[in-house]
Amino acid sequence: MIVALGNSRSTDQTRRPIAIGNARHARLMFRPGVGLVSDGGAEMDILAVIVVLLLLLFLASWSSVRSYFAKGRLAGMEEATREVIRGIRSHFEVAGQDPPDHVVKAVEAISSFARSRSCEKSIHRYQTLLWTFGDAVGAACWRKGYETCQRKMSPRADGIRLELPMADLQEIAALAHLGFKKMMPNDRGIELARFGSEEHALAVTRAVERLEQAIPREHRPSGHSVARQVLIQHWWERKRA
Repeated sequence: MIVALGNSRSTDQTRRPIAIGNARHARLMFRPGVGLVSDGGAEMDILAVIVVLLLLLFLASWSSVRSYFAKGRLAGMEEATREVIRGIRSHFEVAGQDPPDHVVKAVEAISSFARSRSCEKSIHRYQTLLWTFGDAVGAACWRKGYETCQRKMSPRADGIRLELPMADLQEIAALAHLGFKKMMPNDRGIELARFGSEEHALAVTRAVERLEQAIPREHRPSGHSVARQVLIQHWWERKRA
C-alpha cells in the first residue's frame, strides 16, 4: 500500500492529486478540495465480467434447450413410427397375409436404429430410414389397392366385361331395339331404318363384331359376320353398277 501525501506548504504539491492504493491498481484518487474519487476502472471490469457471465449463461441455456428439444423430437418420431408399424402389422395379421419383403426390411432397419451422441445427427439418420420406410409402405399400399380393385372389377366366372366406344354402344343399342321390335308379333311399325352409306354399315358391323368377339368361342354365333359383309358388298356393288 502506498500513500502519497502532498506538502501543504507547496502550491504545486497541493494541486497534484494524491493516489491512495496499490501502485499497480490505483482505484481512489484524492483531489484537494474534492476528496476521494474513483477512476472508474473497477466498475468497468465488474460490468465486463457480468456481461461475459451472462453471455456464457445464455449460451449454455440455449445449448441445453436445443439439446432437450432435439431429444424430444427424436423420441416423438420414434414413438409415432412404432405406432405406424404396429398398425401395419395388425392390418396384415387380420388379412392373414405376410408383409412384403421390402416392408419387412424397412421395419427391421428402423427397429435396429441406434442413437448417436449427437441428437441432430440421429434425427438426420432417422429421417433417412423413415424415407425408405415410407417408400416401401407406399408401394405396398398401392399394390394392395390395385389388386383389390382388380378383383372387384373383374367379371365373374360366367360374366364378360367389355369396353366399347360410345358410338359403337349407341349403334348396337339402336340395332338391338330395332331387332326387338321386328321380332314382336304385334309390331305394326312401317318406319324404315336404313344405313345411309357403306361406311356407316361397315362401322356398325365392326361394332357388332367386337361384341361377338367377347363371347367365348364355344358360345359365339358363327356366320353372322360373313352374312353381314355379304349383304353390304352386294347392295353397294349393285348401286355402284
